[in-house]
Amino acid sequence: MARKKIREYDSKRLLKEHLKRLAGISLDMKSAQVTQSTDFDELVQQEPWLSSTRLVVKPDMLFGKRGKSGLVALKLDLTGVMAFVNERLGKEVEMGGAKAPITTFIVEPFVPHEEEFYFSITSERLGSTVSFSECGGIEIEENWDKVKQVFVPTGKTLNSELCAPLIATLSLEIRGKIEAFLKGVFSVFEDLDFTFLEMNPFTLVDGEPYPLDMRGELDDTAAFKNFQKWGDVEFPLPFGRVMTPAEQLVYAMDEKTSASLKLSILNAKARIWTMVAGGGASVIYADTVGDLGYATDLGNYAEYSGAPKEEEVLHYARVLIDCATANPDGQGRALIVGGGIANFTDVAATFAGIIRAMREKQNQMREAKIRVYVRRGGPNWQQGLAKMRALSQEINVPIEVYGPEASMTGICQQAIEYIKESS
Repeated sequence: MARKKIREYDSKRLLKEHLKRLAGISLDMKSAQVTQSTDFDELVQQEPWLSSTRLVVKPDMLFGKRGKSGLVALKLDLTGVMAFVNERLGKEVEMGGAKAPITTFIVEPFVPHEEEFYFSITSERLGSTVSFSECGGIEIEENWDKVKQVFVPTGKTLNSELCAPLIATLSLEIRGKIEAFLKGVFSVFEDLDFTFLEMNPFTLVDGEPYPLDMRGELDDTAAFKNFQKWGDVEFPLPFGRVMTPAEQLVYAMDEKTSASLKLSILNAKARIWTMVAGGGASVIYADTVGDLGYATDLGNYAEYSGAPKEEEVLHYARVLIDCATANPDGQGRALIVGGGIANFTDVAATFAGIIRAMREKQNQMREAKIRVYVRRGGPNWQQGLAKMRALSQEINVPIEVYGPEASMTGICQQAIEYIKESS
């Protein structure tokens, strides 16, 4: 399971669309998304209610405590919303120790209310925990002792029996409506493969539940079966995380393949770089470099897996080698082309893409004094390693090649020794 946060706008859109389908509950809930590219005239044509009601506007950037941080404006008209957005759009704010510009807002009708309820569902290993409180709102953390919880085992649904302790203290006038709402939302949670859903708060409008603030996370590994239900859902980066151009290229490649291609730049000026096959192995290599005291010299986290095609590996390796060889400073650099022992990935085939990229980038590699350390095992590993050895002679770049007889941690130590000697 991969938990990916989605914007509040998408959480509410999905809930509104599917609560009717799954539970017969209609939500009279409206919202609009505003970004740098938004034309307010066009937006009003699409959402006429924006010009006829009082509004709420707030950042939709995957961080909480917006109200406590003064980032929520209430009872504005459209002109006020535009002023609020224009004053803050693109401006950097600090939240939870992270700094980044605000790029996305959500605008909704202002809903006068008195009651504020808290409701959340969290997916866990053996089921889901459902939490409910009559004391929702910005002080929920201070009132967490008033939150009631039940556990719904995998394969079960949130039925009346499980709901009973959550709503036992509610008045009879609203108990039935809220029970139906909790059960319906749980059905949406299960059907759309949410991993987390929180409403803090939701209220009652004319006796009907109405979510005011929402947070949601989806299991993105379930996209293959939910793409029609989810629609054009966005998985934004965590707040404060801004992609480099190289990361954007790899991210775009990853979205178009059934394999996995990952790249995170840690230090663009570092001297140890990795191009590792397999998610588990990639963590071992990165952790080992850090454990040996050279975390600040580690340029990236990288991983390719899931039997990528040769052309995919070629494009991936091009990007990574460009990063590793940028701004040569006369000191040596190490590139670890590692991996564990593959179960089904053809080592020779994936190495073919890497070899093509190294041929193309050989001048850059020599200028940057790159030394390559290869360690790999798996199907056709002998052929793959033989081609790597031959490549070293062909392009005049030192490539040290090892099979499964060598340890993954051992070549990290060799890479560190090289950059120490070449400083």
